[in-house]
Amino acid sequence: MKLLITRETDYALRILRVLSDGQRATTGDICQKELLPQQFTYKILKKLERAGLIQISRGADGGCQLVADLNKVSLYDLTQIMEGDHLISTCTKPGHQCAWRQQYDCTCSVNKHLLQIQHVLDSELRARSLRQILSNDA
Repeated sequence: MKLLITRETDYALRILRVLSDGQRATTGDICQKELLPQQFTYKILKKLERAGLIQISRGADGGCQLVADLNKVSLYDLTQIMEGDHLISTCTKPGHQCAWRQQYDCTCSVNKHLLQIQHVLDSELRARSLRQILSNDA
């Protein structure tokens, strides 16, 4: 089964859940609280740091800490950070060269509908901040 949100993005959400209280946490703490594999967690933490969502400090008092405002980061943003483009079909990628459309020189109804679905999906992902998703008030 192909997932719309990958395991990597799911783990990133769970990491951010631990850090959402503003407190510093070690990788070990995060892995223990969220039942995540340490090696994979470290890779995701590095991506989150490169994106400016968290800060990683080394040393005796080291750990990870949230630095981004989760009210301003959407689920769409997180999927872009973790996965890059998350298209429902290759044919929805801008500039995609479709052999069928080239062969028949006409509009493809499949592409038209998939593009509409992609826009709705992107809109829904953008409409939810990570703070909303991670909140227990849902």
